[in-house]
Amino acid sequence: MHYLLMYDLVSDYLERRAAYRDEHLKLAWAAAGRGELLLGGALTEPTDTAVLLFQSDSPAVAEAFAQADPYVLSGLVTRWCVREWTTVVGEGAAKPMR
Repeated sequence: MHYLLMYDLVSDYLERRAAYRDEHLKLAWAAAGRGELLLGGALTEPTDTAVLLFQSDSPAVAEAFAQADPYVLSGLVTRWCVREWTTVVGEGAAKPMR
């Protein structure tokens, strides 16, 4: 199954993230190495939201990531949520349909 972890970011996110970026990326690449995190990044213009795509059996993996993320812990994220995403088209779709 796929899960989207969505972050609402503070207005000065780009200016403040440098202090936490290395630690955040280390956490993200570790999750990617385990096959949990497929893609992640911030939306731009404006940079007010970030989206991370997880693959797991439950939302617990994405939730645990958020709870350990330095961006969340440092207050760069004002709100986060995890939503199941029913993927139906594409090579990696969880529930392929034709």
